[in-house]
Amino acid sequence: MAEHPIRTALVTGAAQGLGAAIARRLHADGLHVALADLNATAAAALAIELDPTGETARAIAVDVSDVESVRSCFADQTAAWGPPDVLVNNAGRTPRASVWEITPDEWDDVLGTNLRSYLLFCQLAGAAMREKGWGRIVNMSSFAGQQGGLVAGAHYAASKAGALVLTKIFARELAPHGVTVNAVSPAAIRTPAMGSDADAAEAGRSLPTGRVGTAEEVAAAVAYLVGPDSGFVTGATLDINGGVFMR
Repeated sequence: MAEHPIRTALVTGAAQGLGAAIARRLHADGLHVALADLNATAAAALAIELDPTGETARAIAVDVSDVESVRSCFADQTAAWGPPDVLVNNAGRTPRASVWEITPDEWDDVLGTNLRSYLLFCQLAGAAMREKGWGRIVNMSSFAGQQGGLVAGAHYAASKAGALVLTKIFARELAPHGVTVNAVSPAAIRTPAMGSDADAAEAGRSLPTGRVGTAEEVAAAVAYLVGPDSGFVTGATLDINGGVFMR
């Protein structure tokens, strides 16, 4: 019986929060994981925690708002392990601002960080996956991209809405080549930004589930979408929101 090939994954924004949970889950599932983050020190610490030998987990410094840094990150990944079989676009900024106070420069910075980086990584990874005939791309969106930002600013919400459309476009382009492209839209997930346990419990009471979600539940959804059993799922958005938005 032929052995299954070792898959490699590139996860952006992997040093903390949802990105770290996703990196942990994919590594636990047997993938070799490259953790790309602006905070190279934190990414390296997590990579060492996952695998002190560096054989199955490694960190890459990247500023996703910078085009050349994105290209350098992808080149680093390719030189070390070849182009990724799995790409998870997760890195981004979540600024809070009134729609009346967003400056043109701040708008461009958030869209460049949160959306243009998705385009660039999808172009780079998607082309290599198309040539190989297999690949999985997951773009992390948000409830804000579906219903508007309740907490974060309009620029964040617009970037996450754009990620959903970009997902569909790449899904159509790559579907004939064995490559799937999907989005995950979390809301009300327990992170340090949510505050204390009491704050999280209070937020959960307003949801149909009666509780907030966990980063591990989001990571599990990503793990399914990048796994071997999801080949017929593409162009989809998987909502992980406790029922706050149903469609």
